[in-house]
Amino acid sequence: MSGGEERRDSDDSTAGGTYTLLVELVAPATIEVGALGAHRFDPGVYAYTGSALGAGGFSRVDRHRRTARGDHDVRHWHVDHLLGHPDARIDRVVRSVGADAECAVADRLPAGPVDGFGASDCDCGSHLAASGEGASLDEFVAVVREAHEAAVAGTDGSVDVVAGSAEGVDGDGGSASATR
Repeated sequence: MSGGEERRDSDDSTAGGTYTLLVELVAPATIEVGALGAHRFDPGVYAYTGSALGAGGFSRVDRHRRTARGDHDVRHWHVDHLLGHPDARIDRVVRSVGADAECAVADRLPAGPVDGFGASDCDCGSHLAASGEGASLDEFVAVVREAHEAAVAGTDGSVDVVAGSAEGVDGDGGSASATR
């Protein structure tokens, strides 16, 4: 598929790999992030990178979508606290299908606003990156996609971009554009 074609992602939700949620926060917020404590988040775009290598694969992303829509109240991971805030929404998800590239992707993204966020099981500084002042959502999506493509270069992994937390995404797949 070329970069502009639309596709549905429900067919491979159980496939495994690495994902980055592009989270837009429309207002400033102070959020209690579990054991990391309270942190102030400025309005902007954040990128959270995680792995979906266990049972269910990318169905984990569906759980994140439900949390961002307010349909799921359990706060298990650091990202649940950010996604559970009413001013946060997942705009898009960049995925490396068939690749274990979580730390390699997180390493290629800008420094995060919260040390240790999403990185309690590795040596990374953070798995949450911030777009930086003045960067557009589309520009940050391109940076994240490039990080995924570099991380899977030379492997059998593929990179795509799928829908975020829009109503109705679960079960109907949403739209996506493939990049590789």
